[in-house]
Amino acid sequence: MLIAVGLGVLARARRWVAYAGFGVLGAVAVAAGVTRAGAGPTWALPGLVAAVAGAGLLLWLLRETDRTVDAEELEPTSRRRFLWVTGLALAGGALGGYLARLVNRYATVNQARDAVMLPEPVGGPAPPVPGSDVAGLTYVTPNREFYRIDTAVIVPRVDPATWELTIDGRVRRPLRLTFDELLARPMVERYITLTCVSNEVGGDLVGNARWLGVPVADLLDEVDPEPGADQVVSYSVDGFTAGSPTAVLRDGRDALIAVGMNGEPLPVEHGFPVRMVVPGLYGYVSATKWLRRLHLTTFADFDAYWIPRGWAQQAPIKTQSRIDRPRFDERVPAGPYVVAGVAWAQHRGISSVQVQVDDGPWQEATLANVASIDTWRLWSWTWHATVGRHTLRVRAADNAGQFQTEQPSFPAPDGATGYHTITVDVR
Repeated sequence: MLIAVGLGVLARARRWVAYAGFGVLGAVAVAAGVTRAGAGPTWALPGLVAAVAGAGLLLWLLRETDRTVDAEELEPTSRRRFLWVTGLALAGGALGGYLARLVNRYATVNQARDAVMLPEPVGGPAPPVPGSDVAGLTYVTPNREFYRIDTAVIVPRVDPATWELTIDGRVRRPLRLTFDELLARPMVERYITLTCVSNEVGGDLVGNARWLGVPVADLLDEVDPEPGADQVVSYSVDGFTAGSPTAVLRDGRDALIAVGMNGEPLPVEHGFPVRMVVPGLYGYVSATKWLRRLHLTTFADFDAYWIPRGWAQQAPIKTQSRIDRPRFDERVPAGPYVVAGVAWAQHRGISSVQVQVDDGPWQEATLANVASIDTWRLWSWTWHATVGRHTLRVRAADNAGQFQTEQPSFPAPDGATGYHTITVDVR
């Protein structure tokens, strides 16, 4: 009865009055969005979307009521339709509100990121590395090209004004830091190559960047871990966890609580405002983005996110190499041709890269310069290519002289192995 009366009232209502109301509401919503401090044109979108959606829903309801001459004779099917649309309208309103909050949060965090002034690192910025680029390949991966692998369905957007880092667990002096307090601490800038454990042989889930951050070892020294606390579990704001060996984080390598990437604040997609960067460990046990907590515990007491899913508990990066020039099945001109690529064995370093054509002898490649053993190394080799179809392979050795494993294996559970192999046509 109430539904019928409601539809009757709607049927007698003037459309222009209703639309005028939605127009006013939309204008108010748009004005409220674009007049906020730091607002941009996109801040008007939630109000516009809500007004258009509301007007469209009202038009449908009015058309439905026009089909009924007498509200008392309303058919059950029409009543059900009305209830369905009302429910959808409520759901749509809730979704619209959520999207509006997302848009506002997006703009707020972008504005906050733009306002961040990165501190000067101790010893000055990491200098460029002359002779590190080879044959059009670059030593430093631009932020927009750096690979992204994480478990976030929606990229977290963290306001640095409310962010805090907690360091607790099996420590004698727990610590809590705001973003401003973190920025006030001594920082260093280092070139560090990151690699994903799911990277297949020849894959592109690897990149090298210039990272600015506070050494993890300094913070751990300050909180004074208890004996036996052999695991540092890093928590993301989205609930992801990664477990790093405490000893690795304190062995002198440049493990960082990073706030900068290639001279700018971290991109949101790469963990703004704060993330972990640890050379020599695959990302799933070390490279937590959107960091909020470091908890000291033991490997016996806690399994981080990927461990129950079948991945190795501790995962040092394996020696690997890749051919970037030429690409698989690329046509190559006969004559001298520069074959080039990258090799990595973070925190051990690369001492040799060799290239093989077909089943011939291994040929020593020329190695480019590097900033440290914590980065990849570009290499090149001049091939006197002859007409025909050829197979090229590459292998690398670390600074201990140990060549990478030839036997192919899948990435699970602790990293892929095998020689990157391509075929090309020479004409």
